[in-house]
Amino acid sequence: MKRSLVIAALVVFAFSSVFLLSSCAKKQVITEEEAMKAPAKVEEEKPVAAAKEEVVKEEEAKVERLKELEAAKKEEPAKIDEEKAWMERRAAKFEAEAIYFDFDKSFIKLEYRPTLHEKAAFLKDYPEMRARIEGNCDERGTNEYNLALGERRANSAKNFLVSLGIAADRIEIISYGEERPRALGHNEPSWSQNRRDDFVLIR
Repeated sequence: MKRSLVIAALVVFAFSSVFLLSSCAKKQVITEEEAMKAPAKVEEEKPVAAAKEEVVKEEEAKVERLKELEAAKKEEPAKIDEEKAWMERRAAKFEAEAIYFDFDKSFIKLEYRPTLHEKAAFLKDYPEMRARIEGNCDERGTNEYNLALGERRANSAKNFLVSLGIAADRIEIISYGEERPRALGHNEPSWSQNRRDDFVLIR
């Protein structure tokens, strides 16, 4: 009888041990599976979040670029107007400044060479522009002589500009002789204003 009880107890103990071990193994497997799945889920979420962040940054960059373009468009007309006004002021100065000559002379006086340097600089800055140089004389001398003298004066200015790098075909000359006096008096102060080269821009 005792032996039967001992055997029965051993059988119960064996079954209990097997049951407990299988439960622990199942729990351990589940735990390990969950542990393996959890990091994978986090790893999957990270690229998605990063991609969303990149998209947001790209959209923000596009918005900023559009704002910059809009601002540039608003500033552009003002800049163009300013550049045009600056060009017009320089053009007006180009045409307003004549150079003057001594009686019966056609060489460029030293005092007017800086003026011709400025005119050359203007023509270099605006290559679409051409110039006409108009030679003039005072009333003394014959018409034929003064026309020839006016031409020599215009040529002197042209040659000077060409020596500064302006293409000869951008400059034309004409002589008016004594036909276009700036001052109408018959004395040296008036004559000195009439011995000159005038400059006209051809746009």
